[in-house]
Amino acid sequence: MTMPANDRFARQATVGEIAAALPGATAVFRRFGMDFCCKGNVPLEDSARQRGVDVAEVELALSALDGAPNSATDDEAVPAATPALIDHIVARYHETHRRELPELIRLARQVEKVHAGKAGVPSGLAALLERMAAELEQHMCKEELILFPAMKLQPANLVLDAPIACMRHEHDDHGEHLRELDKLTGGITLPAGACRTWQALYAGLVKLTEDLMQHIHFENNVLFPRFSA
Repeated sequence: MTMPANDRFARQATVGEIAAALPGATAVFRRFGMDFCCKGNVPLEDSARQRGVDVAEVELALSALDGAPNSATDDEAVPAATPALIDHIVARYHETHRRELPELIRLARQVEKVHAGKAGVPSGLAALLERMAAELEQHMCKEELILFPAMKLQPANLVLDAPIACMRHEHDDHGEHLRELDKLTGGITLPAGACRTWQALYAGLVKLTEDLMQHIHFENNVLFPRFSA
């Protein structure tokens, strides 16, 4: 959706539409804890209400972005052409998840083992990350082997509503995993005196969360609408 400059973040616009149209909006939504990826179809006002935040404060933060000097945000770095956008998603997000999740699993196992019984230990985190890694790998392979090649061919009037619906459903599952991760780690908050391994683990979890949300946003709100009826 392309919104007029003076209506780019109207309350009836969805958070996904705003995230796709306004560079820097994703950082604002993350700051307020608003889900712009899996729940990107929720209007701005409703999303703010669900998170218990003042929509006027969110609008003020978005207004500060509108017309601000451009910066090298991840939103702006994404290519407009579909084949280049797909290549960016695979290189920046698919390969990053594959590279970083195994190490996060290893760190989680170590923290759970060494600090078992201590307050704040995220028991079950390694198992959750293993499940996330397996499901993400299946999801990404389906995109890379089937959906993305069809999109890159770009035949006239190509509509892929059925496979896109499947991918969106799996994105919802990924979002549920992130919420479970957040709950297990108390909002990815380190306890006092956390060791270096624990610190490294939580720093990696913050990055995983931000990467996965941005990844889903680019697919749900930027790429997929190009092939929907």
